[in-house]
Amino acid sequence: MAKKDPRRKTRKIASAATNRSSRASRDTSPIRVAIVGTKFMGRAHSTGWNGANRFFDLPRGLELAAAAGRDSRETAAFAKRWGWSRATTDWMSLLEGDEVDLVDVATPNNLHAEMSIAALEAGKHVACEKPLAATLDQARTMRDAAKKAAKRGLRTYVWFNYRRCPAIAFARQLVMEGRLGPLFHVRASYLQDWGRAGTPLLWRFDSKVAGSGAHGDLNAHIIDMARFVTGEEFSEVSGAIEKTFVVDREIPGGGGGAISGKGGRASAKRGRSTVDDCVLFLARFTGGAVGTFEATRLATGNQNRNQIEVNGEKGSIRFDFERMNELLWWDDTLPSKLRGWSRIMCTNGDDHPYAGAYWPPAHLIGYEHGFVSECADIALDLAGRTPVAPIPDFADAFETQRVLEAAIRSARERRPVPLKEVR
Repeated sequence: MAKKDPRRKTRKIASAATNRSSRASRDTSPIRVAIVGTKFMGRAHSTGWNGANRFFDLPRGLELAAAAGRDSRETAAFAKRWGWSRATTDWMSLLEGDEVDLVDVATPNNLHAEMSIAALEAGKHVACEKPLAATLDQARTMRDAAKKAAKRGLRTYVWFNYRRCPAIAFARQLVMEGRLGPLFHVRASYLQDWGRAGTPLLWRFDSKVAGSGAHGDLNAHIIDMARFVTGEEFSEVSGAIEKTFVVDREIPGGGGGAISGKGGRASAKRGRSTVDDCVLFLARFTGGAVGTFEATRLATGNQNRNQIEVNGEKGSIRFDFERMNELLWWDDTLPSKLRGWSRIMCTNGDDHPYAGAYWPPAHLIGYEHGFVSECADIALDLAGRTPVAPIPDFADAFETQRVLEAAIRSARERRPVPLKEVR
């Protein structure tokens, strides 16, 4: 008898999800996707759209219809490299006619509202990068536009890709099954170090474009992750600190020309960072748990340390994205002589969400697979099937934006901020 190929099961995860749904659709036409934005997130999303077709058995495939960017040569090269059928510098052209079903907004934060709302009004589904918007007002407008568009059958999605880590999706399962019991503590931090003084004045350091710094960039992820894993909402934020350490930064490309430094030697033109480098805050949850949150881009030695620990009456979980395939688990229901942190390798396709779509156990996946899995879940949802794990829509992401806003108010007004104040 021939040896069973373990990879034959790896493509069944999407099919299993379809059997759980009562919203099955007969439409098997491809979902035609257009992307706006061709930089870092554009590459990550493109990997996702391409990979979902290959790793998952989707009821409706994904077609990479068009890519839009500002520079014609760069956009054409991007489209060719990442498999987009055509390139354009006119993103509004993507909304014309019926050649596109979904618009993926992978642009800086200040453009999310304009582009997403225009796409919804044109009858397109929208997948938007996080945070939902640069400001709470913009995010609220997006939420309301999505609610209105939903009456016409349009769907919205937000790229909180860390929900798609098998270890994080499995952690949520453990909490939902009651294996941690009542929750006491949520301890989350997202630490990076790329924002050091030598980093130039990129758009992420401009509040008019980004809205905030490490707060919206990193705290948004751990706020969403805490909400996702615990199933609880934030009720209050307090004790917040907002700090900018590096105010003066070099403008990329000289900012229109070099200026003369001491002794007549040319030096680069410099500008002012107008966002936070770090934001820390305390929180209360609706279920009674308390939490601590920290995001910084100046934690030297931490390159992408996205961490969360949840402590409950019966046990605890601990996750660190720099070891993304692992989940640490403490089972306090065991006899005392057996208690200890157990390392669970979340790569078993029979047991761990998403893992079955990729490789055999302990054949590790990476950062890009979170995007692949999210694209697959979007495709399932648009086919009327049940995604492997819940996907945040604009209304869901607005709840994360409310927490971001509450933390900034708490830091600047030096007081606790109940979430009921932030609407």
